[in-house]
Amino acid sequence: MEYRYMGKTGLQVSELCLGAMTFGRETSEQDSFSIMDRFVQEGGNFIDTADVYTNGASEEIVGRWLKQKKRDDFVVATKVRFGMGSGPNDVGLSRKHILAGVEASLRRLGTDYIDLYQVHAWDPKTPLEETLGTLNELVKSGLVRYIGASNFRGWQLQKAVDLSKHKGWEPFACLQPQYNLLSRATEYEIIPVCLSEGIGVIPWSPLRGGWLSGKYHKHMELPPEDSRVSQAESKGWSESWKNYNNDYTWKVLDALYAVAADAGKTPAQTAINWLLQQEGVTSPIIGARTIGQLESNLGASGWALSRDQVDRLNEASMLHVTYPYDSGAERQQRAGRV
Repeated sequence: MEYRYMGKTGLQVSELCLGAMTFGRETSEQDSFSIMDRFVQEGGNFIDTADVYTNGASEEIVGRWLKQKKRDDFVVATKVRFGMGSGPNDVGLSRKHILAGVEASLRRLGTDYIDLYQVHAWDPKTPLEETLGTLNELVKSGLVRYIGASNFRGWQLQKAVDLSKHKGWEPFACLQPQYNLLSRATEYEIIPVCLSEGIGVIPWSPLRGGWLSGKYHKHMELPPEDSRVSQAESKGWSESWKNYNNDYTWKVLDALYAVAADAGKTPAQTAINWLLQQEGVTSPIIGARTIGQLESNLGASGWALSRDQVDRLNEASMLHVTYPYDSGAERQQRAGRV
């Protein structure tokens, strides 16, 4: 597995990041250990979790595994924003909640520091100065090495970047957005900000909850009963059958399956490899409930789609957009007319 720099920092991470959201939920601790061991065998050094994944159990499992390893060999990322308690300060990005959150994450991870600490989403109730100032203090204290964000919109990310520059505070090293062949709106505002500001992109849900895994075909009336998509609507997840059973999805999947066959790879490997070739992307986050799923996803690295294959996927997944995101407006902007 190759390594890439995180944005404009000197931090090198594996081109695939292992997501630990399933640990302690669908995946037992023993299987989670096996998944992490296999990931490391292939050269992976980047593991992403969050305080709220399985109510903290994911961090605890990563922490117990980490105790058996050389800590400095790994880049461990976690997040703060959403709470597990019922108190008024158990959620958000206030100084109080962030400091309580980092202490709890350090305890569960069993480590003295967190390599990458990310705010899990925007908090409209807390002043941005309070959030960024607190994160800056954590870096200065040595408890956190780098900071990042997840699920920010373009204007939110740019506002955070500008404020950090103005104050001389630690900047965001990366952004963790949803980005995949079925979620390309990320390219219209978010990716340009990241490219302009030197922020690494570590996409979550590269397979869109399984839709790009090869399990789904247009003749289906319902998703497989044991799939994530079958549970999505009842759990409030966005990758539900109702949201994606449409002509656009089937057009993208038809192209994905055709390109995968040409490349001699699985649809999942092809979809992740497409992401690896998108401008600004550092490390797509691959999740796995089983060692078999991990093996398949690891096959996304070590090769590259041809330019023609990438173009075919780009064309099939292109979104219908209007001004100012349509191609005519883009050409005018490049020509300096608007």
